[in-house]
Amino acid sequence: MFKHILLPVDGSELSHKAVSAAIEFARATGARLTPYMSVEEYPYVLSTDSSHEKREVFQQRVEADARQELSRVEAAAALAGVPCTGHVSTAGAPFRGIINAAQDLACDVIFMASHGRSGIAGLLLGSETQKVLTHSTIPVLVFR
Repeated sequence: MFKHILLPVDGSELSHKAVSAAIEFARATGARLTPYMSVEEYPYVLSTDSSHEKREVFQQRVEADARQELSRVEAAAALAGVPCTGHVSTAGAPFRGIINAAQDLACDVIFMASHGRSGIAGLLLGSETQKVLTHSTIPVLVFR
């Protein structure tokens, strides 16, 4: 079965529900879990305008926020006896970060939440889950 699960998280309520399900899935299958957060790239153009955060300050802040969220998942996994180490990377698009992390970390499945939007809402909002499903060569389990 699966030995290494990538679990993309974003801090949302749905993501928190998926964390519990992924931990149980990992425990049941004897797999290790890697919760993952993609942090955004520096959103400002380098210029003489000093009214926004410096690149280093921005990067430290978003990575610290991500690490805080990942530490919650690591603690919950530890309580369930599931091996778990979080991973953070910067990506221009979250779906690309998810797929690259799964490949780089040799994960054999991606376990991720979906908001379940369909029709026009799903089309207009553009689901990261849908993008991962479309572009990943690694199996994806979708939690709804």
